Amino acid sequence: MTDRPETPVLDRVVTPADMKALSDAELHRLAQDLRAETISAVSETGGHLGAGLGVVELTVALHAVFDTPRDRLIWDVSHQCYPHKILTGRRDRIRTLRMQDGLSGFTKRSESPYDPFGAAHSSTSISAALGMAVARDLGGTPEHGLGDCIAVIGDGSISAGMAFEAMNNAGHLNKRLIVILNDNDMSIAPPVGAMSSYLSRLYAGAPFQEFKAAAKGAVSLLPEPFQEGARRAKEALKSVTVGGTLFEELGFSYVGPIDGHDLDQLLSVLRTVKVRADGPILIHAITKKGKGYAPAEAADDKGHATARFDVITGKQQKAPSNAPSYTKVFAQSLVKEAEQDSKIVAITAAMPSGTGLDLFAERYPQRCFDVGIAEQHGVTFSAGLAAGGMKPFCAIYSTFLQRGYDQVVHDVALQRLPVRFAIDRAGLVGADGATHAGSYDIAFMSNLPGMVVMAAADEAELVHMVATAAQIDDAPCAFRFPRGEGVGCEMPERGTPIEIGKGRIISEGNRVAILSFGTRLAEVEKAAESLAAKGIVPTVVDARFAKPLDHELILQLVAHHEALVTVEEGSVGGFGSHVAQFLSDQAVFDRGLKFRSMVLPDTFIDQASPRAMYDIAAMNAPQIEAKVLEVLGVTDLSSRRA
Repeated sequence: MTDRPETPVLDRVVTPADMKALSDAELHRLAQDLRAETISAVSETGGHLGAGLGVVELTVALHAVFDTPRDRLIWDVSHQCYPHKILTGRRDRIRTLRMQDGLSGFTKRSESPYDPFGAAHSSTSISAALGMAVARDLGGTPEHGLGDCIAVIGDGSISAGMAFEAMNNAGHLNKRLIVILNDNDMSIAPPVGAMSSYLSRLYAGAPFQEFKAAAKGAVSLLPEPFQEGARRAKEALKSVTVGGTLFEELGFSYVGPIDGHDLDQLLSVLRTVKVRADGPILIHAITKKGKGYAPAEAADDKGHATARFDVITGKQQKAPSNAPSYTKVFAQSLVKEAEQDSKIVAITAAMPSGTGLDLFAERYPQRCFDVGIAEQHGVTFSAGLAAGGMKPFCAIYSTFLQRGYDQVVHDVALQRLPVRFAIDRAGLVGADGATHAGSYDIAFMSNLPGMVVMAAADEAELVHMVATAAQIDDAPCAFRFPRGEGVGCEMPERGTPIEIGKGRIISEGNRVAILSFGTRLAEVEKAAESLAAKGIVPTVVDARFAKPLDHELILQLVAHHEALVTVEEGSVGGFGSHVAQFLSDQAVFDRGLKFRSMVLPDTFIDQASPRAMYDIAAMNAPQIEAKVLEVLGVTDLSSRRA
C-alpha cells in the first residue's frame, strides 16, 4: 500500500493548463498514470473507486480539450470525480479523501474553482449546466468567466425524471450545451427500466466500427463535394441501426455511441463538438466501470464503494464486525414479517444493497421493486400499492427521501395511506459528509398530520419497530435507523409490536430526566453513569415515538423532575420541538420547568468519523453530561444537592 506508482507524465501536470502542451501520445500516457494514481490513492483512503476508473480517459480528454475552470465541467452525482480532482490541483491532498479536514468524496464548490457545482445526489447536472449556459448568454460574469457548460451524467442518473425535465427544457431553449452520457450499464445497482433497455438497443446490434469511423472525424477529412453525401450516409446508417433517438426528439444533436475508453476517439469528438456545436448536443460514450483494475472489474458492484485495500490483490481491509448492521437487521426482520404476511412488499430507489433489500429480493423477488433513481415515483408507487391493499415498506435513505417529500405529503399523508417508510442513514453518516447526512427527516415527517414517527434506540428496538410498522394499517408511518453497526445488544428472535405512542423508562432517578429519541440513547446512558458518579442520578427514557408523543409519560416526568433534556439525531424542528410545543400548550413552563433540547447544530457538518461528527455537533456523552449540569445550574459539585 505504501508503494506509489511511477507517474512521469502526471508528475508534469498540476492543473489542466499544463495539459495543453502535451501531445496526444503523452495524453495516452497521462491516462495510464492517472488510473494508477487513482487506484493507489483509494487503496489508502477507501471510497468510490469503480466510477472514477470508468471515466479516466474521458476526464483526460475533457480537460485537454476544454478550458476549465472557465468552461464548466459538472459531474453528475460525482462519485467519479477522483481523477478530476487529481488533475485540478488537488493531487497533493488526494490521500485525504473523505477524511476529517480532507478532500470531499464529491465535487464541492468551496473546495475548488474546478468544481463549479456541488453534487452527491443524482440527476442534477443537466439542470445546473443549462442554468449556467443561460447565465452565460445573459451576460453573467462569475469569477473565472463562463464558457462552455458540460454535464457528464451516467445511464442510471439519466433515467430519473429530473434529467428528462432538464433535457426537455434544454431542447426548447436551444442553448449551446454539451451533455455526455457516460453509459456503463451499471449505476450502484444494475440500472432498471425502459431507459436502460433503450440505451442497450442503441448499441447492441450497431456496426460499431462505422460509428467509430464517423466519430473520429472521417467525414470532416473528406473533400467538400463528398462531405454532404457522407453526412447523409451517416444519418441513414444511424436511422437504420437505431431507428432515430429519443434524445433528438428532445431537441439534442446526438453523437454516438462511441468508445469511452478510446482516447483518440474522445479527443476527436470533443474537439469537433467544441468547434461546431451551436445548440444542445449529447455525446453517448460507452464505458466500463472499474476499467483497468481487475479486482474492480470482477466485483459485482465494479468497485463502487470500497474500504482500504491491497492494490495487488484487491482485498479490502474491513474492520471485523462486533454487531450486525442496522441495515441488515432491518432487512432480516422484514423478511421474517413477510414470511407471515404475503401482502408485505418492499420498494427501493436504486439502492437494493444499500437498504438491505437485496436480501428481501433473494427471498421474494416478485414482491421487491427497484424503481431506479426515482424517489418521487417510488413514494407514489408505494402509495398506489397501499391503495391496492398491499403493505408497502418504502426503504429510502433519509437524505434521498428529501427528494420525494411532496409525494410523502400529497400522495401518502393527505390520503392517510399506510405506507411504511424505512429511513436508513438517519443522523450523521461519516465519510460521505453533509450531502448524505440524515438530519431533517424527524422534522419533516413529524410535521405531517397522522404520520407515526419512530426511531430505534438499538438494533433490538429496530426489530420491534419493523413488526410495529407491519401492523399499522390505518396511517402512514416511518421508522429511522443509522448507518453502521448496532450496539451489540441481545436480539429477539422476532419482533413484537410496540404500543403506538408509548415510550419506555430505562432507569429512574431524580431532579433531571433525559428523554432520548433514537440511537443517542447509548451516549445518554454513558452520560448518566458519569453523572451518577458525581452524585446526580438522572432518569433516562427512550421516547421511541416523536409522533404521537407519549403525553402521559412526559407529564409524569415533568411532575417529578425539575428539569427535562431531550436528545435527538436531527435538526431543530423535530422531536424536541414537538415536546416543547406540548409542554407550552400544557402551561408547564409557567410552573418553572427547566428545559433543554439537544439537536444537530444549524450548520452543515463536513465528513469525519461519525464520533468526531457528533463531537462537532456536541451530542456525545461528555456534552450531554455538560448540558445536564448546565440546566441544573451545577457548576460547583461540592454545592450540589442529591
